[in-house]
Amino acid sequence: MNFGFLIFPDAEELDFIGPWEMIAMWSKFAHGPEHRLIVAASPDKVVCAKGLSVNPHATFNTCPALDYLLVPGGQGTRTEVNNARLIDFVSDQAINCKAVLSVCTGAFILHRAGLLYGRRATTHWNSLQRLRDLGDVEVVEERIVRDGIIWTAAGVSAGIDLALAFIANEAGEKAAAIAQFSAEYYPAQVNYGDLHKSEQAPEYIKNHGH
Repeated sequence: MNFGFLIFPDAEELDFIGPWEMIAMWSKFAHGPEHRLIVAASPDKVVCAKGLSVNPHATFNTCPALDYLLVPGGQGTRTEVNNARLIDFVSDQAINCKAVLSVCTGAFILHRAGLLYGRRATTHWNSLQRLRDLGDVEVVEERIVRDGIIWTAAGVSAGIDLALAFIANEAGEKAAAIAQFSAEYYPAQVNYGDLHKSEQAPEYIKNHGH
């Protein structure tokens, strides 16, 4: 099986690195996908939103048929939704994928690729209304939303939870538990304030978020 992780300039790092880690744990310890590929438009390094430089394994031209595709979000999605080559790659791969997943504003790329019409979906809290405004998506304010083969997640760290839920669905809860244990991912129940409420978030987050 091939699991592809799409990247592009200004993609949010944790959107794909978090799921990459969980899928890698699934592969290593619980018989997950044999091949994991970082895919980009060209073989050149891709500089992500927080400055991380990533070297792709494959390009749109060399990428094999994927069983699973994950699309991250980040500021870069605002440009990439108008990148016809990238959108064609997503829509073409989706035809044969068993599942297509997005994290954060990666949902807008799925939408542009024609994958969210009439479906339930979610995205980063700061972009929920923007997704609603598209008019043909039922926006659900949940951390993870599945509608058929399409999985969407809320912002950034939600991608880790998305990956675990996806593994549990595909391979069973034991496989997900193994991946979770291997990554020692047991978030502490600590809340440092109420900034998770969008109306209370600082203006700089609202204005410069995902």
